[in-house]
Amino acid sequence: MNPYKDLPSKSFWKLAVSDVSPFKIEGLYNKKFDIGASDRVSTAGSCFAQHIAKRMARAGFAYCDFEPPLPAFPDELLAKFNYGVYSARYCNIYTVRQLLQTFQRALGQFTPIEEFWIAEDGVLDQFRPLLEPAPFHNVDDARAAREAHYSSLRKMLKTTNVFIFTMGLTEAWEDLRDGSILPVCPGTQAGTFDAQKYRFINFRSRDIYDDFCAFRNLCAAVNPSLKFLLTVSPVPLTTTATGGHALTATTYSKSALRAVAGELADEFADVAYFPSYEIIMGAPFRGIFFEPNMRSVTEYGVDLVMSHFFRAHPPLTAAPIQTPPPKPFEKSETDVVCEEMLLEMYAK
Repeated sequence: MNPYKDLPSKSFWKLAVSDVSPFKIEGLYNKKFDIGASDRVSTAGSCFAQHIAKRMARAGFAYCDFEPPLPAFPDELLAKFNYGVYSARYCNIYTVRQLLQTFQRALGQFTPIEEFWIAEDGVLDQFRPLLEPAPFHNVDDARAAREAHYSSLRKMLKTTNVFIFTMGLTEAWEDLRDGSILPVCPGTQAGTFDAQKYRFINFRSRDIYDDFCAFRNLCAAVNPSLKFLLTVSPVPLTTTATGGHALTATTYSKSALRAVAGELADEFADVAYFPSYEIIMGAPFRGIFFEPNMRSVTEYGVDLVMSHFFRAHPPLTAAPIQTPPPKPFEKSETDVVCEEMLLEMYAK
């Protein structure tokens, strides 16, 4: 007898992977807790998190939007004003430190030195500079929008049952004066870059772990029953500020995030991990779920990811319609809002 003798088939690469069609691989996700019809679900994270939110809402889960538009707001403008993209209008949250600070600001636990950027045509919230197509007219308008946002975040913390967060990046830009993490590098899509004020930071695994533990503790103080479902975005970096190759920088970033997500899920009963990253990036899938740019995930890839999720958490309405397999190199409409993708303008 030995510990390997009675392992299930899914524990062996040959039985679980190489001898199985990639479309029939099973057992990748074992749920840690149920998500029932009355469980309020909120999402945040990088661009890939938007796919999860849409599919869960479509499947009948109690997906919550704590910052909805006014009833008369035109549907065609919703995404441009970041309505309905996530459970609140925080825009993309790429790093765990950014996530932590977002809710610290909402709870009055962190007041940054600088909150707004003054532009020629108006005022920008430096933590949501691409919130709307045009800047706010003045600081008062920007502050009012920010306070409404923070109010929605406080309500979210108090009433959410399951918080789904998609880890996206390890690279970020930090304000040297107080450690504020910015969603974009100043001087790229908004703001003005000043090397005396801002520095590049590439978070290490221990930083990411500590930041999420701090976020978990922050949430527990408000809502002790809150559960967390972590995923890692399979979308590669648009560009890296490390000075290294974009491929190796992406490998480091995703490896660090995946390692921490697994460690957190192993350590805490209220933290689970869902393997969306493995389903898209794993060797058995041969990269077939990427569009020609090798970054954007096709709708069919998202559907496959969510099919694994829905096996463990069955849809509460009719099963979501599956997108037919795309033809080779056929571009699909992903309809995600992603600030990081705008950095491609600097590729020469």
